[in-house]
Amino acid sequence: MTSASITREIEDATTDEMENILLIGRVMTRMRLMTGRRMIGRLAIQNVAPGLELSHLDVLDAVRRAEVTGEVTVGAIADIMRIDPSRASRIVAEMVSRGVLRRKASQADARRIVVVLTALGQRLVSEIQAQKLSVIEGIVADWPAEDIAAFSRLFDQFVGGFEQAFQARYKETDA
Repeated sequence: MTSASITREIEDATTDEMENILLIGRVMTRMRLMTGRRMIGRLAIQNVAPGLELSHLDVLDAVRRAEVTGEVTVGAIADIMRIDPSRASRIVAEMVSRGVLRRKASQADARRIVVVLTALGQRLVSEIQAQKLSVIEGIVADWPAEDIAAFSRLFDQFVGGFEQAFQARYKETDA
């Protein structure tokens, strides 16, 4: 979608639709500023692995996401994080030295090396999840169950659409 077609769609939108779209944009900015400080990650590191860097949490998330489709390689981590494989390799090596990740031979192809979480890495992922859930539970504590259900479904739909839009644009600019 070009910026000209986006402008036409905005001009065609009703005033209420436009107000809601603008509100979503403003809220996204506020959320980005809050999540940009990475307080949940900071707390998790402080509680489980002092000395680890916030950027290492991105690798843990990439490992967790890649595990869904099978064994995790440095290349898969690089793809998910959209970084150079050599940089991903250096970060993984550092996390291996800190005891958060471990390299091992692939069960599917012994010539290939895969990356797995250690017990410390799993504790860190669990702590991040616990911190995140604690914050979310506090926020929605007074919400009706129907609102929580609707918000969770719509938020997932919105973020999924956001990911798809940027994956498509990323592929266009990469081609």
